[in-house]
Amino acid sequence: MTTFLVAHGAWSAGWAWKKMRPLMRAAGHELWTPTYTGLGERAHLAAPDVCLDTHIQDIVAVLETEDLTDVVLIGHSYGGMVATGVADRARGRIKQLIYLDAFAPKDGQSVFDLQQPEALERMRKGAATSGDGWRIPSGPMPPDTSPEDLAWASPRRKPQPLKAFEQKLKLPAEPSAPRAYIYCKRARPDDNFRQFLERAKREGWRTFEIDASHNPHITDPQGLMAILIEIAGR
Repeated sequence: MTTFLVAHGAWSAGWAWKKMRPLMRAAGHELWTPTYTGLGERAHLAAPDVCLDTHIQDIVAVLETEDLTDVVLIGHSYGGMVATGVADRARGRIKQLIYLDAFAPKDGQSVFDLQQPEALERMRKGAATSGDGWRIPSGPMPPDTSPEDLAWASPRRKPQPLKAFEQKLKLPAEPSAPRAYIYCKRARPDDNFRQFLERAKREGWRTFEIDASHNPHITDPQGLMAILIEIAGR
């Protein structure tokens, strides 16, 4: 049995991994999918001061409270920022670190530092015009999302706290756990993640590609599970 723990993406929450839970359970693995402060079922806790550190502490608290060890930590999208911080602060509990189409930051970098200029401008404008200055409205789901999944997911997506994207990660040292990168290779309007796949290759991480767009836990859960189990098994 492997214990997987997810640091989910922006605008999302633990609910987005609903399809993966029974698959992992049937295969004999544990999948923990906690939700960050201010999102999902914890949206009522949203506030202007919710930041990257808040979300890192959310996940560290799960590790400590549930006494999870030998954990395979998955960071999806924005969750790569969170997972990198968690892997630093809870080194003794993390066995492997997997980036799923995710930001793979270095010390002193924020999401906005790593974002494409057009997307950065769009998000700041959205927060200013319809997010009370501190919330970034959610954007459209990937183009390969089925109508049924759009109807399920769209109303559950919540605005992302602006400070979570603005705050720079404090990383005294690179994570010590072995790292892997899963790149979603299906075409999409904004591909902000190939840069991190290339970093992974340069630095000798294990790399994988999946024929899906940005949310394979929704659009291709079986394919994603196969890759996750392969990574965890080595």
